[in-house]
Amino acid sequence: MIDVESLSFLGWTVFVFMSTLSFLAMWWDKVQSRKSGAERVSESMLFFLAACFGSLGVFLGMFAFRHKTRKWYFLLGIPLLIAQNIALLRVLKSIWQAPV
Repeated sequence: MIDVESLSFLGWTVFVFMSTLSFLAMWWDKVQSRKSGAERVSESMLFFLAACFGSLGVFLGMFAFRHKTRKWYFLLGIPLLIAQNIALLRVLKSIWQAPV
């Protein structure tokens, strides 16, 4: 049986991995935005990555690359998704810790 510490570590590992992937997606989209006719990462994909535990990466990418910072829905939505991601990790941790 897997213990709580392992599951908690797994949850945070997924959070860090998805945030890194999302940060790289923001970088890639910024690079592609400077090229004419280049294929871009859609805004819906960026929000999907943020919802799948990549919110911190999108948020950091917004300001590191000055990308999507003029879009009000990114400025409002991404911090809300950060709170949602952290809250979901805490709920999952409490479920994993619940006595059987």
